[in-house]
Amino acid sequence: MWTIAGLADPGGGESLHLSPFELYLVGSRCGTLGGAWRADTDGVFLASVDSASSDVVEGTPGCARASQETPGWLRRVTAYRFDGNGLPVLLDDLAQPVARLVPGTTATAWPDLAPFVLEPPMVTDESRRSFAPAVPLPAALTPVDPQRLAGRWVPTRGHRGAYLEFTADGGWRGSDGCNDQNGRWITADGGTLLATAGAVTLAACAARVPVGYWLWEGRRAGFDGDTLVLLDGRGTETGRLHPVG
Repeated sequence: MWTIAGLADPGGGESLHLSPFELYLVGSRCGTLGGAWRADTDGVFLASVDSASSDVVEGTPGCARASQETPGWLRRVTAYRFDGNGLPVLLDDLAQPVARLVPGTTATAWPDLAPFVLEPPMVTDESRRSFAPAVPLPAALTPVDPQRLAGRWVPTRGHRGAYLEFTADGGWRGSDGCNDQNGRWITADGGTLLATAGAVTLAACAARVPVGYWLWEGRRAGFDGDTLVLLDGRGTETGRLHPVG
């Protein structure tokens, strides 16, 4: 649980709850915003918002849209570092501070706010393992770069309508063949590729290809010729995709 300090926009939220790998932004003008985040030990950070307090969304103009949009200040954050006091500072892509995080919170509880959102999250051995440094990208692969990644990709086998599409503004959308999903993505040196993922529909169908899961589990990505290869933190392939067009 962190108090957000140094924001130019006072409506950007009072507190930030980070648990593996969920995010809650408390005290924005639209109540509590929920979403996801990813980070690595090299200082890369990415977050997205995909929900908001239902009572505020229904009663406040503009909050229905805000519930599906990451606040501007949080979209600017691409990295973090620790200051001289050991406290995290969130940075933009020019390594300039966007916000500082101060331990603890005095955020006001909204009527429909779940109590756990204002409590320190539980960090388990399993979650610690999930944050372990990713193994290096295999030498046979060319590290992913954002220009080449932008576009539409389909699984190399059994796609039946499944796809991932990466946009130049850092968003992605896709389908497993019957369920749609979206989120944000970021690349960094060494083939790092991190992605957040929003809620997914739960329609049942045959021959699903879990491309959203491939991306969410991925920590590294590279090109094998024209094929995009996604790998998890242990270096295990989560999926392969071909470009479309």
